[in-house]
Amino acid sequence: MLRPFLRAKIHRARVTRCDVDYVGSITLDRDLLDAADLLPLEQVDVYNITTGTRFTTYCISGERGGGEVGINGAAAHLARPGDLVIIAAYCQLDREDLPHHRARVVLIGEDNRVAEVREQTPFDEE
Repeated sequence: MLRPFLRAKIHRARVTRCDVDYVGSITLDRDLLDAADLLPLEQVDVYNITTGTRFTTYCISGERGGGEVGINGAAAHLARPGDLVIIAAYCQLDREDLPHHRARVVLIGEDNRVAEVREQTPFDEE
């Protein structure tokens, strides 16, 4: 039986722009994508800490080093520049995969720069 587990998370990024006229997705600084091991077109859930809204979309690669976190398309109605968000990707695992699973957690600092990268397992306590 496959079960869903966190694979990657960008924690407390700040939205830099919202554009309802852009084709839907979330644009992320390439440094953030790399730190979280996320790929362009990969599905992610976005949790808006500021407003409590949640939505599912996919990643688009932004300029490296610019700190961009852009909410695009219809989802732009669910966020505003300055909002804090969590971006999460999940995977499906069998029980035998659990001992080898490591979720990558990227903690964000000033100007949407990577402050720390952690790994968590299903057996870690938070």
